[in-house]
Amino acid sequence: MAEHLPLDLPDDPKLAGNITHFARALRRAGLPIGPGRVIDAIRAVQVAGFTEKRDFYWTLHACFVNRPEHRRVFAQIFRLYWRDPRYLEHMMSAMLPAIRGVQEDRPAQAAEKRAAEALLDGAEAPLPQDEDETAQDDPLLEVDASLTMSATERLRQLDFEQMSLAEIAQAKRMLARLTLPVKPLPSRRAMAAPRGRIDAARTLRGALRKGGEMHHLALKTPRPRYPNLVVLCDISGSMSQYSRMILHFLHAVSNARGAGWARVHAFTFGTRLTNITRHLATRDVDAALAAAGAEAQDWEGGTRIGASLEAFNRDWSRRVMGQGAVVLLITDGLDRDAPEDLSRQMQRLHLTARRLIWLNPLLRWDGFAPKAAGIRAMLPHVDSFRAGHSIGSLEALAEALSRPDDSGEKQRLLQAMEH
Repeated sequence: MAEHLPLDLPDDPKLAGNITHFARALRRAGLPIGPGRVIDAIRAVQVAGFTEKRDFYWTLHACFVNRPEHRRVFAQIFRLYWRDPRYLEHMMSAMLPAIRGVQEDRPAQAAEKRAAEALLDGAEAPLPQDEDETAQDDPLLEVDASLTMSATERLRQLDFEQMSLAEIAQAKRMLARLTLPVKPLPSRRAMAAPRGRIDAARTLRGALRKGGEMHHLALKTPRPRYPNLVVLCDISGSMSQYSRMILHFLHAVSNARGAGWARVHAFTFGTRLTNITRHLATRDVDAALAAAGAEAQDWEGGTRIGASLEAFNRDWSRRVMGQGAVVLLITDGLDRDAPEDLSRQMQRLHLTARRLIWLNPLLRWDGFAPKAAGIRAMLPHVDSFRAGHSIGSLEALAEALSRPDDSGEKQRLLQAMEH
């Protein structure tokens, strides 16, 4: 819960306006708040009063929060808005690392940076000018943008490792909107439908209820069955920046409604395998990734792909690989283990998966060649080998999933290995 400081109200307070601006900050942070809730909050404060800070906090909490994952965001924004100047200094220093001297010796907790970004959004926007003055003082410029690339398109193709802090924040917002749809699998089970094959059993049962007279034919169609998505993400030192962005993408896929996946299982590995599936189920992305980071103790460490895949095949394969699971393997393939063991575990993983897609950030280089022993051991056992270094490469995953014959760069690199 937030730390309540005294509410120093001015002589002529505008409480209704402040509550409205507070609601706007909550909406920017992701809480579903509309005008109706703002009106209810103002009326509730009018009835309950605002002389006691605890009563004021819980009155607004009751009006604006209806999901458990929104409690922490509300508490952080309440603390920042109503007001804690030192907390504001800490969050501004967290958002602008070039500022030194005001940041406390502690990392930002889950939802803190998100709260500061919501409150400071547009704080440095230029003041509006009079239209007549603008027309008189500023010359009219005509710019031909036919051959220029938009900022969004540039960011979509930019390497995650080359992004600035502002670009990373914008990329995370774009990743939160990405989807990864999948087509249903063929199923033997059927369901009633207005079009399809004749359902003889249901037709006869209907006729028996009417004395043996058959008034209409019942039809059926195959029931859609969706596969599981299993993600194995490398979090070693060489993959740290890519894995953080990809985990944002996986959080969006895990919480997307109607994407088609039966379940999304996520694992991280560096020197050991960690199951973070339950953490990604948390709707708040900051809290989810903070919990996943606390669970995985081998962030930015070494890499033992062979041992991690062996642990997955031994302990988790039978639990999560049913229903024709699709496996996404996200790693650069730079392994310390023996290539023979790695090849054996990759072959076993490939045999249990419906499709095995490998995303490798190193594939972004034009001169990439499969020279590392780990890459040469893994490449023959994947169905598709694609780059995974940018938003555009993650968007291209949908194409790989919709085309069963898509192999990416696998065939070209296999030919390079033979020469």
